[in-house]
Amino acid sequence: MTKLLTAFAWALALLAAPAWAQQPPAPPQRIALWADGAPGFESRKSIPEQAESYWLKPVNDPSITYYPARPGRETGVSVLIMPGGAHEFLVINTEGNDVARWYNERGVAAFVLRYRLFRGKDSPYSFEHARQDAERAMRTIRAHAGEWKLDPGKIGVMGFSAGGELARVTLLSPPVAAPGKRDAIDRLSARPDFGILVFPGPLHAEEKITRSSPPLLMTATNDDQCCSQPIIDLLNAYRAAGASSELHMFAAGGHAFNMGETTPMVSLRNWPRLITDWMTDRGLLAKWPPEPAKP
Repeated sequence: MTKLLTAFAWALALLAAPAWAQQPPAPPQRIALWADGAPGFESRKSIPEQAESYWLKPVNDPSITYYPARPGRETGVSVLIMPGGAHEFLVINTEGNDVARWYNERGVAAFVLRYRLFRGKDSPYSFEHARQDAERAMRTIRAHAGEWKLDPGKIGVMGFSAGGELARVTLLSPPVAAPGKRDAIDRLSARPDFGILVFPGPLHAEEKITRSSPPLLMTATNDDQCCSQPIIDLLNAYRAAGASSELHMFAAGGHAFNMGETTPMVSLRNWPRLITDWMTDRGLLAKWPPEPAKP
């Protein structure tokens, strides 16, 4: 009888739940950054990608994959996610698609960037081409903000490892020259409104950090020989400029703990909660657009 009553209570709860809680998220949509391929490399557009259990390479037709926020939870906030992979491949699931779905449940639209890899075998690209892809992606999201019902002033960037390096230059360095013939998208701002750097590597470009630099959340582990120092340096630069930054340096766990899905460290398994706390404190997870004031 107890089991029957429990099942009945669950059924009532489901019936009473808001309709949006039971609606599945919309399927992802892949969007090429340039219709004819990357300018100057159009002939490589049709070279296929290869994908294995966790990685994807090469990228010759840069794109974003759009994961809309779950219906009814939309905040209008969006984030461009840059997976890592040492600029040789993309860790496309645990540092890309899975992260996008995590944001969707919290009302944030997410875009996973497939950028050109300059350290790939026989790659004709440079880090500047990856920067062009990132900046074009930011501008593309802004260009479609009205269509996708996004706030054009609340578009952030999140990067892991090598993707953290790319996110850093997108946040803090002057844009590179737009390639090819400029269009209306290229005239929009490529600067993110906030940034989240997860064990970013040391590669970066010239940057000028001021009081108005985008708010920044950073995390790494103290025993990560590659990627703990860069965020300490950034924290010091942000503090010197009086800009808004927050750093979480965990004692141990090494590199590539991602969203805590496989690490044995309890603190790292729970670290994504810090993202929602930080975004909430900055008013990024409020319902959007706001309800009209009552007379």
